Amino acid sequence: MKKALLFSARLVASLFPVLLIVICVFSVSPIFNFSRPQPFSGPDIYNPYEGLDTASRWKRANFHTHTRVDNILNECPEYPSVVLEDYRKLGYDILAFSNHNLLTPHPADSSLQINVYEHGINLFKFHKLVFNPDRMLLYDHLLPFLVSQQQWQFDYLSRNADFIVMNHPDRERGASTRSMRLLTGYRLIEADCGASTGLLRWDEALSAGHYSHCLINDDCHDSGDHAKIALRCSWLQTPTARYEDIKPVLLKGCFYSMRVPDFGCGDWEVKYRENARLPQIRDIGVRGDTTFLRLSAPARIEAWGQDHTLLAKTEGTQLEYTMKPNDSYVRYAAFFSNGVVIYTNAFARYDATETETPYRESPHTVNYLLTALFNLSLLAVVLLCCLWLRRLWPHKKPEA
Repeated sequence: MKKALLFSARLVASLFPVLLIVICVFSVSPIFNFSRPQPFSGPDIYNPYEGLDTASRWKRANFHTHTRVDNILNECPEYPSVVLEDYRKLGYDILAFSNHNLLTPHPADSSLQINVYEHGINLFKFHKLVFNPDRMLLYDHLLPFLVSQQQWQFDYLSRNADFIVMNHPDRERGASTRSMRLLTGYRLIEADCGASTGLLRWDEALSAGHYSHCLINDDCHDSGDHAKIALRCSWLQTPTARYEDIKPVLLKGCFYSMRVPDFGCGDWEVKYRENARLPQIRDIGVRGDTTFLRLSAPARIEAWGQDHTLLAKTEGTQLEYTMKPNDSYVRYAAFFSNGVVIYTNAFARYDATETETPYRESPHTVNYLLTALFNLSLLAVVLLCCLWLRRLWPHKKPEA
């Protein structure tokens, strides 16, 4: 009995050093010197909706959806075919299956396949959507509390993919004003992912000169639950639902995002009916220095800019805002009486003679001294834990 208790005590005492070793192994990272944030500037205004065909139908999309898969890690009770049918009933034209660290085939039409997976199993929920990767990269920091660790992940993933989406920063435990002002390497962001409709995290990044488009998604884990499906989506101006047509639209920004209430609160007929008659953007763009938005139904329309500043607002179906020389960007949000919210992508200043869009990857160089000190400290912790374990489990010499 005494030996069993001693063995159990040693086993429990071993858990902590083993956990520390695992965390240290999955914390290795360079430490970067980040460049100073610079707001957008330049003589031109980038219009993500340039060439918009107002006669074309917007296509409704969700790019962050989980399904049942044939392994032990299941986050959803429904298989892809069921999830696809559930979304089609609610008026979706485009659906991507973004299971964690897994590419999921389209269940009905291979020509509509969108290769995307969600990267990240860390405890901070620092997750990313990786579009069209050359291969899946599984390494992750278990506790990515350093901005350098987060930046390294964007660098690491983007080298093997078309582009990256920063997932749900409002729900990420490691996101902060500082991290949003420093991080680059993502092209889109799930700016609305919590209770707030203010999109503060996105504004923090835009105000620092980090251009991205607002792509909000359900992040659905159960398409059979009325409270988890058709709550967030994006509307794309794309000729087809094929990836080769979707990709340039996402990178250019010719789409808008929408937050949708849980119509019916369990009454599916009400949910189907209300999702079939959602308000839309009729026209949006830039004339000279004046940005404009026109809607299909009345709403409270707001224009937001640098440092999360409310620039203008009105009640009605349209709003115009003329950008002043010190306005680095402007984005619109429209709040409808039925609870629907529309978010546009941002009009931002840039120099069209130097770059096609305001997007730029701010340079960040490796600080070799801090990198060595940080990783050597991890090694020191691992060695101390190994000594701890050796004392807990001493090697007994065989009796002569």
